[in-house]
Amino acid sequence: MDRKMSGRELLRRYVLFIISLFISALGVAVTKRGELGVSPISSPANVLSMRFSALSLGSWLIIWNCVLIIGQIALLRRDFKPVQLLQIPLSFLFGWFTDIGMVIAALIPVSGYFPRLGCVLLGTVILGFGISLAVAADVIMNSGEAFVKAVSDVSGREFGNVKVVFDISCVLFSVLLSLLFFDMKIVGAREGTVIAALLTGVSVKFFTRLFKGKLDILLSDNVAEM
Repeated sequence: MDRKMSGRELLRRYVLFIISLFISALGVAVTKRGELGVSPISSPANVLSMRFSALSLGSWLIIWNCVLIIGQIALLRRDFKPVQLLQIPLSFLFGWFTDIGMVIAALIPVSGYFPRLGCVLLGTVILGFGISLAVAADVIMNSGEAFVKAVSDVSGREFGNVKVVFDISCVLFSVLLSLLFFDMKIVGAREGTVIAALLTGVSVKFFTRLFKGKLDILLSDNVAEM
């Protein structure tokens, strides 16, 4: 957002962003409940949480997000803006929200393949809704998107193309971790990961078109400047 915002509007937007973090984390947790894989960006943390269960999925997501933040700093160096350090506390929030979401998702009965597949679909839609709210908040990127943007800026490649490569790389990395830690078996990255990869973007576009204009009006102090 280019225009200058008032303190009240900025506060409202950050509140919306935090809400979006909780909804996105709940989406990850519901997807995880299906045990058919999670979204590509969360899949490395998912595999690690299955192998090293002393730490929760939320804790591994915090670690993974911090690795991505370090990657941004290494890539951008002096171009890394201090405000982006807000990704660190927000990553902790996302991790904690995910663990809370896991408790909520545990209430969903999964007694067969199709209910588990339903969890993946439901979780993907919830995740897409959460991301669309973050887009509407328009204050800061999550660590995954910010890492993609850093690679895009440094390499001169289009953001969308880098995003596709990044998602594929996350899946391949999670498969490699799985083969390494589970005696050459693939766990934690299954058909649910593919479904999430294909449908999350569709969900984001749907909810963004549905709500973004209305949310902008609610969030803005001066609609005429929109």
